[in-house]
Amino acid sequence: MPRDHSRRVPLRRSLLGRLLGVSALVAACSVAATAWLAVQTTSGAILQEQGQNLTADARIYDTLLGYAARHPTWDGVDATVRELAEQSGRRVALTTQSRRPLADSATSATVPALPPEASAVVDPLSVDTVLAARSTEGQGTAADRIDPRAVGPFLLPAAERAALRRTADRNAECLNRVGIAADVVVGPSGRPRVQMVGNDPERALGTRCDPSDLDSPTRTERKALTALNDLADACLKRQGRGEVRLNQDLSWGGGVAVPVPEPARPTPLPSDAREAAAAPAVEPPREFTGADDRAIASCVGTARSEQLSSYVASPALLFIGDQGGATVPGFDLSPANTAKIAGAAALVLALTVGASVLAGARLVRPLHALTGAAQRMRDGQEHASVPVSGDDEIGRLAAAFNDMSVHRARLEEQRKAMVSDVAHELRTPLSNIRGWLEAAQDGLADPDPAFVSSLLEEAVQLQHIIDDLQDLAAADAGVLRLHPEPVRVGELLSQVAAAHQARAETAGVTLKVEAGAGAVLSADPVRLRQAVGNLVSNAVRHTSAGGRVTLRAYEEEAGRLSEGAGEVVIEVADTGTGIPARDLRHVFDRFWRAEKSRSRRTGGSGLGLAIVRKLAEAHGGSVSATSTEGEGSVFLLRLPASGPDGMTTAS
Repeated sequence: MPRDHSRRVPLRRSLLGRLLGVSALVAACSVAATAWLAVQTTSGAILQEQGQNLTADARIYDTLLGYAARHPTWDGVDATVRELAEQSGRRVALTTQSRRPLADSATSATVPALPPEASAVVDPLSVDTVLAARSTEGQGTAADRIDPRAVGPFLLPAAERAALRRTADRNAECLNRVGIAADVVVGPSGRPRVQMVGNDPERALGTRCDPSDLDSPTRTERKALTALNDLADACLKRQGRGEVRLNQDLSWGGGVAVPVPEPARPTPLPSDAREAAAAPAVEPPREFTGADDRAIASCVGTARSEQLSSYVASPALLFIGDQGGATVPGFDLSPANTAKIAGAAALVLALTVGASVLAGARLVRPLHALTGAAQRMRDGQEHASVPVSGDDEIGRLAAAFNDMSVHRARLEEQRKAMVSDVAHELRTPLSNIRGWLEAAQDGLADPDPAFVSSLLEEAVQLQHIIDDLQDLAAADAGVLRLHPEPVRVGELLSQVAAAHQARAETAGVTLKVEAGAGAVLSADPVRLRQAVGNLVSNAVRHTSAGGRVTLRAYEEEAGRLSEGAGEVVIEVADTGTGIPARDLRHVFDRFWRAEKSRSRRTGGSGLGLAIVRKLAEAHGGSVSATSTEGEGSVFLLRLPASGPDGMTTAS
């Protein structure tokens, strides 16, 4: 007996009960989190009233981060720490990650203990992007966690700085003369760049001011970039990937550019020094996949950290507190405040449960309707639908269920029609065979050659139907076996035409082959002849006397993205009756016939074209049809083109 899913489900196991439980849990957690956050934010408010805020803390963090980016050790940071403490009125302390003191602004005889949690970790190779974003002086971004002031080997010597500065000043002066306001901005590495007011570089294109003088890296930058490239290549090699050529802005190929060690655009040597510092020729960029880009970006980041590690100070813990050494003051909840929070929690919980009941009822109602419709389908109703209440997830589920119900009903109709057709197709030759054999048994028919030939024809027709059904079943199960080998399409079409020539002449139809000798593909010749033969048989059957059936084969080149992987197109065109537009999409369905009669002359079994589609898909190809009613039809069989050695053939 089938289980009855319509009985009531206990509340604790129902969707509504689970929704209520989750809502109550979320409400309780929300209230608890709100109370905790209230305590914490009140402490923050106390700090704001005293004139201390996150911006000041971020400024301290940014200043120390810049120191670490420009110095290999923390030696000499004491003066900076004391200056920051005087400016902010706070206690500032730095320790190693093992809490060994590096610098402390506390001046009392007994240094107060540091709090258990550090305010931040000062590491120029792993910037806290939240603090950096709050700082008015910070230059870090969320996209690159390496501080831009950490330039390491990219730091230009005085001679290169002077040469670049002269070129930049000359370009800025040129732009100013033509009416474009421009200034020279020097980056952390000492490289200058020309910055136009309005930040519109295209304004300089129509002038004689040549910005290309600032487009080549210096000798120092090339040396540093080469070392960085070697580190990145070593990382990629460990992952089994090929090498990559990094550009001056640390981009590669057509991938996403990685931010440069400084926010400024890279600037080259002046023109009088470019020949001596000419960069090597750039290799043509190669294509990278998304996985390649991610791996390269990761290795470039790792290589930058490794390259800069000896030029920056080691990570340090930053502690910020008041002058007495205490942490941010807090407060304890009084009984009255506790009662208020408990009352607010109860109110929030009640509102949440009430809203959950309403939402759950609206959610469960359409699900009950879906369950009832599914049970009606189980009980044998041909079509069961549910009302679609909206465009939300439940509404879309209901719409999908209705579509499934309609599709199921249509499949059921097709199944019944297919069973009827199979029964008829098998019954007709069996009835003929049985009738002739009974006539022979009763002495009403002589077993002469014509008699035997008639029985053989019916048996062959029966065998063809059984073979077709067996091929379709194997294709559906994914066990259709192919034995590919190099096949010359022209020869194959000639063989198919020869096999159908007698039938075409009997029907008064001209059978013609137009195919070159060069087209070669890798396919199962037996299955391919079967597919093309079905198309030719179908074309001859639907072409009147005096008509023509033409077999063509040609190659189509692939698009740019799949260069060298073309297709061989086999075309079977006839001048027959054609197929109405409304029926064209059904021609490859099983047991579908444009001519509904069961005449062997025009009707067929309705399996030939369905087998063609399955054989085309098994070869990795496709089949399509176009037709004009009263003028004829064209069937196109598209298959991947490859030569005997597995290589794609050329036209």
